[in-house]
Amino acid sequence: MDLDVFVSAHRAEWDRLDALLRRRRRLTGTEADELVTLYQRTATHLSLIQSSAPDPRVVGRLTQLVARARSAVTGTRAASWRDVTRFLTHGFPAAVYKARHWWVPTALVSTAIAALIGWWIGTHPEIQASIAAPSELRELTRPGGQYETYYSSHPATSFAAQVWTNNAQAAAMCLVLGIFLGLPVLWILLQNMLNVGIGIGLMTSAGRLDTFLGLILPHGLLELTAVFVAAGTGLRLGWTVIDPGPRTRRTALAEEGRAAIGMAIGLALVLFISGAIEGFVTPSGLPTWARIGIGIAAELAFLVYVYVLGGRAVRAGETGDLDTGERSAVLPTAA
Repeated sequence: MDLDVFVSAHRAEWDRLDALLRRRRRLTGTEADELVTLYQRTATHLSLIQSSAPDPRVVGRLTQLVARARSAVTGTRAASWRDVTRFLTHGFPAAVYKARHWWVPTALVSTAIAALIGWWIGTHPEIQASIAAPSELRELTRPGGQYETYYSSHPATSFAAQVWTNNAQAAAMCLVLGIFLGLPVLWILLQNMLNVGIGIGLMTSAGRLDTFLGLILPHGLLELTAVFVAAGTGLRLGWTVIDPGPRTRRTALAEEGRAAIGMAIGLALVLFISGAIEGFVTPSGLPTWARIGIGIAAELAFLVYVYVLGGRAVRAGETGDLDTGERSAVLPTAA
């Protein structure tokens, strides 16, 4: 491409587009149509120059011109309750559903690790002795001990708020730090499974595993599922850095990153529910079967929400990303 000839041939169109943009609020219908046509042509011109003769000065001018034109053509849109409803019924469940090949294996492997740690601690007294002194272990595991009173040690409202905040931060860290090849996500998961495994092991050694499960299952099923979803999504983001697939790495990270941000908002709502269960149901005087039943019902409701609503949304073309009109423009490239 002879850049000088190309610029000379199309400069008048660019200048005309610039003039229309300067008075875009006073355009006639014909001029508005002309603006759209010139925007499309200029975007193509920019793509051709970038791929054939990327002159920084010309590319800079056209990039700014295309960005202004796109803003004028697409306009701005204020968020509404319809957007919130669409996010909750389409965007979020679709994003979770699409990530299931990452978070389901993460959940299975993590649960197996927690069970293995629990078995190891429960069957090895020397490991228990390295965790705490015998008197401290008895205080933890005895009837009315610290494991039982932990959930009723603070007012239910403040306790639920604190639990929600801590869990939401952990989920957000999994989502954000996943970009570092997923390594911080593995560490966060290990810490969580280590805590669960220690509880299982110590209460098993004291012959009170049923009590421990009665305390952790009502809220833990939904809470840990949310953590596994966040961790799986973070690991997927980390793998995108390594293998972006057919997309460019920049495009792939932008798409996965936007989905992860939406996931963080949705998971915060899920963790709010699990925090409320932990604050009000777990320490309640309800029978153990009733408390566990509430936890199982909440978990099943979430899975149905993801696999039914999310699966339906994905089959309808939902990706969990922003709508096409809200994404950054991807310019066509020359063959």
